[in-house]
Amino acid sequence: MTNLFEIRGTLSDRQNQLFSIVGVAFLLFMWQVITMIVPSPNTPTPMKVLTSFKELHFEDALVRNLGYSVKLNLLGYFKALAISLPLGFLIGMFPITKSLFNKPIDALRFIPLTAVTGLFIVWFGIENAMKVNFLAFGIIVYLLPIVIQRIGEVEPVYHQTVKTLGATRWQTIKEVYIPAVSAKLFDDIRVLVAISWTYIIVAELINKSGGIGALAYTSARQSRIDKVFAVLLVIVVVGFLQDLIMKKLDKLAFPYKYL
Repeated sequence: MTNLFEIRGTLSDRQNQLFSIVGVAFLLFMWQVITMIVPSPNTPTPMKVLTSFKELHFEDALVRNLGYSVKLNLLGYFKALAISLPLGFLIGMFPITKSLFNKPIDALRFIPLTAVTGLFIVWFGIENAMKVNFLAFGIIVYLLPIVIQRIGEVEPVYHQTVKTLGATRWQTIKEVYIPAVSAKLFDDIRVLVAISWTYIIVAELINKSGGIGALAYTSARQSRIDKVFAVLLVIVVVGFLQDLIMKKLDKLAFPYKYL
């Protein structure tokens, strides 16, 4: 039998599922206990949050707002990939481009993204184009350095082997670097998807035209904390489902990682 307290031990799939359910149930129980011990209008009970979904659905168009936010997130996400992957390979593959741009790209990570919203408004206006580009930029500043880093982590022995076999530069990139980098990068991309949800409320508050982030902000301004909690739960569930889908895609694309 597995020792549940073994350092860096492993659990079976059934045990993992069981303890995950127990963990969620424990958090809900503690939430209920806290609201009973310290009752406050700013800390709604789980039941009050649950019942607020009816109002959110029928009066606040929860589904439509969620669809709008998911669309913005996906557009920003795919635009970030379209820019980061080719640019990262271009910079990371060659010593001259890496030397020229690696430090400035690393410095981008220290830019406070909420402080550049004014620039994106000036450049792209206040419609969806601004919001998509802002979310894409929020992913690019983290993803681009990771692409370059993953290229540098490829073992030199693979490069030397295909070079000895007479592979061209393109064949080396295609047969060695793209497969090796993609396998690791997929996990990085899965983690970074959450970043766009982090900044969704910032983007949606500009010229509010819908979105679940704007709905959470409006609910907070109306002192409807139960609705804020409900919206946050929706975001968590959507993020969990996105993560689950990407894990399934990872297993299909790179089955050897799970042998």
